[in-house]
Amino acid sequence: MIEVINLHKSFDGKKILNGINATFKKGQTNLIIGQSGSGKTVFLKSLVGLFVPEEGQILYNNRNFLKMSDEQKKGIREEIGMLFQGSALFDSITVEENVRFPLDIFTKLSLADRRERANLCLKRVKLENVSHQLPSEVSGGMRKRVAIARAIALNPKYLFCDEPNSGLDPKTAIVIDELIKEITEEYDMTTIINTHDMSSVLGIGDNILFIYKGEKYWEGSKDDIFQSDNKILNEFIFASPLFRKVKDSLDRP
Repeated sequence: MIEVINLHKSFDGKKILNGINATFKKGQTNLIIGQSGSGKTVFLKSLVGLFVPEEGQILYNNRNFLKMSDEQKKGIREEIGMLFQGSALFDSITVEENVRFPLDIFTKLSLADRRERANLCLKRVKLENVSHQLPSEVSGGMRKRVAIARAIALNPKYLFCDEPNSGLDPKTAIVIDELIKEITEEYDMTTIINTHDMSSVLGIGDNILFIYKGEKYWEGSKDDIFQSDNKILNEFIFASPLFRKVKDSLDRP
């Protein structure tokens, strides 16, 4: 579980995050949504230590990340898996070597054990047959799955995903969503997903945090979202044709 208490972050005197409180439970897919410029990316980067907030607490299973030494923070980071927007794979090494990379950096396992773990993770995302190919030789959806395999290589307690469906066709995006959901439950991880994809909200939104102008404006599940009377939230989600279509079907007698 990750608990955020009264988080504040500014840049050049401009307030970006203004007193955000949130609880992200393990075994759930926690989605962060909001307009561009709302502060959700700054929020995600603050959670993993890329930005340092001026005020507040970030508790990883009751351990205050912001009060830790660099060595203690390193220990937390070893418990974190990251899925980046552009997959962030190394083009010059094979798929297997990409997945093995965090094992090479953070563990003292033998090469044979690291390779075995990397290929086990590739098998989990149904990519065991492409281990010796380069990232450029596989499709965009497959590259996302390679990135997921790398993110779970260290058996993380926490998984952070930044726009995991960016650049994917709708069918492949659903595959990635379902895979993230399955792995979250299987590993009992605390998963936090920063997304613009309204299909993800409807498909895997166990808990949804809506950020507006640096503040938490609404929180609830994918089922709660249609019952909300939050005007700002409604204007945001019903700008999506998909949400309008679903709401129309729910409103029909």
